[in-house]
Formats: sequence, C-alpha cells, structure tokens
Amino acid sequence: MPRWRWTRWLTDAGPDVPAEIRVALIGSLYGTLPIFAGGVINTIAVSLLITLRIPTLPFILWSAFEIICCLVRLAVLITANKRALQGQSTPTDIYILLGLAWAGGVGYGTFISLTSGDWVVATLACLSAAAMVGGICFRNFGAPRMAGLMIVLTLGACCFAAPFLGEPIMLIVFFQIPFYLFSMTMAGFKLNAMLVSTMRAERENEFHARHDMLTGLSNRAGLSKALDTRLAREANPRRLALIYLDLDGFKAVNDTHGHMAGDRLLQLVAERLRGMIRSGDLAARIGGDEFIVLSEQTETAQLMGFGERLIREISLPYELDNRSAVTVGASIGIALAPEHGMDMASLLSAADMALYQAKSKGKSRCLIAPPGPHANPFAEATLPANVRRLH
Repeated sequence: MPRWRWTRWLTDAGPDVPAEIRVALIGSLYGTLPIFAGGVINTIAVSLLITLRIPTLPFILWSAFEIICCLVRLAVLITANKRALQGQSTPTDIYILLGLAWAGGVGYGTFISLTSGDWVVATLACLSAAAMVGGICFRNFGAPRMAGLMIVLTLGACCFAAPFLGEPIMLIVFFQIPFYLFSMTMAGFKLNAMLVSTMRAERENEFHARHDMLTGLSNRAGLSKALDTRLAREANPRRLALIYLDLDGFKAVNDTHGHMAGDRLLQLVAERLRGMIRSGDLAARIGGDEFIVLSEQTETAQLMGFGERLIREISLPYELDNRSAVTVGASIGIALAPEHGMDMASLLSAADMALYQAKSKGKSRCLIAPPGPHANPFAEATLPANVRRLH
C-alpha cells in the first residue's frame, strides 16, 4: 500500500472497503501490461516523430523525458512485480509518482505541439493524448482520483494552449475539455464502485463456500483446501495433526431444549474452540456436532495435553438464552500426516477410527490413531473421574 499521505489519498477506494480489497485495487495499478506497453510505445514514437519534424530544444527535451520516464516506469514495474511475488514491499509511491510524471509529459508535449503552429504536429499530439485517456481509465480505475488527475495532466494542456493559438474557435476547449474531464473521471469512479462491489461479492461467496454459516468456522471444503495447501507448500511438508472432535450428549440437549438451543450450543462450542487453538491452527465444523482442529503441534505429549484441555473446556456448563445450564462432553480421535495419509479422506478415516475407540471406551477420551494396522493399542488420555461425572 502507498505510504505517503497524498498518494494514500490519491488511491483511496472510499470508506468501508475491506483491507484485502484495498490491496487488490492497488495491485491492479501494476497490471494490464499490454495497455502499459501500448501507451509507452505510442508516446515515445509520437515524441520522436514530432522531434524529427521540429528538432528544437523543447521537443528534444520532451523526447528525452518520455524515453527516460517510460524506461524507469518499466523498471519499477518489473521490480515491483518480482517483490510482490516474494511477499516483499513494493515501491508503490514511486510508481504512482512516475505515472503522474508520464501524464504530465504527455500534456507538455501536447502544449508545445499546439503552440508550434504546425497543424500536423498539433493533430498528432492531440490524437495521441486523447488515445492515452482510454488507457488511463482502463488501467487506473482501481484508483479513480489518480486516474482523474492523470487525465487532467494529459488533456488540460489544451486549455492552456488555446489562448496562444490566435483562433477564437479553439476557445471552445474551455467548455469541452472540463466537461470531458468530469465525465471521464465520474466514469472512473463508477467503474471503481462496480469493481469494489464485485470483489465484495466474490469474497463473500468464497467465504460462504468455505465456512459453516452457523458457527463461522471453516466447513469441510475450507478444511480440505487448508489441508491441501499446507501439505503441498513444500517438498517435505511438516507433520500435521487432524483432531476429530465429537460432542457427547448433544442429541439429548437438542431433543430436550429444541433445535434453536442446539444451534446456540454449537455456536458456543465453536467460540471455545476459537479461544483454544493456536495462531496458525484451523478449526472447522464438518457437520452436525462434529468438529475438526488442524494443528501443527504433533508431539504426542502436546497432542494429549491439548486433547485434555479441549475435553475439559467443552465439558464446562453452557448458558442457553435464560435456560438452565446444560453440559455436553467431547470425545477426540487424532490422526497425523504423513503417518496416516496425505489427503483428507485418509486422515479423517484414521481419526474417525480413533474417535470410535474413544467413545467405545467410555467417552470423554482422547486417542491417537496407531501408525498402522499392526500397531500397539491406541495412545490414550482421559479426564479425572470427577470431571467425567459431569456428563
């Protein structure tokens, strides 16, 4: 994101725009390389041709500026893209400043061409400047204020040149150009608003597709995506633990107090899960009263201690909308990647077997699945008897 105050204002997307959309809009300023290349080639070619026709100092300086500015812009663009791919900061403020300088250079060339007295040169320069406005709008409507200022710098020179041309008819540009600038700037703002709305909708749809609407935790699709991403992010992926948690006694609460109370209970369980997982871990609800925690803590002692804490916290009473407190328990089965598999189906199957064993041994237990079919009995953690008697 821009760091300077005026560049932040120039690229501001408006109030109530989420941070990730603001970043994406700034990223769009670096995109559309074909439009960038077309603009660079056009302005350099036009300035060189006009300079060959009128080889005076103002035109030579214009050509030199266009070449230097465009080469520096290209170098900054390439550098920024490389740094972005590496997750590093980008020279956004410099990039914005160079874009404005380029627009000012186009305006300067238009001014000296109009005042040169050569109608061929003036026509070519004005056509070039007008053509650039389209590229400016398409390439920069992620930052409509910036696009508007670039249009002013590009075409505003026509208004400054008009009084020096000795042609009263040219004074119409004092009406024509401001109207054009206003309409194109407003178009940029509308395109920006449409883009923000579309990006909001896309992110909401993506969130809904990967999150459980009742609890706000990840759903099965979100869990699968996160698991695939973590296992595929390096050649030798780190071990992962899939902690499969099922509530004990949830059906009784649902039947006694109703489905609304059951839904509220699931939301409260989800809140406790969020409060217990570490940064970098993922909590998900994959259906009914079944929850998953995807964790990078994989040592047996750590996992058993975490399982005990989960069982203990989830077993504490819940207040359900002015009803008497209710309690549920939790049984846990744990599978490890890569020992039990490298895909969600294999890991869930192993964790489910461990969960089944935990329930069959009296519930409120945490078991780690054995590494293979001929392994020793499950590693096990249980709560003290006085805690288990809560349910």
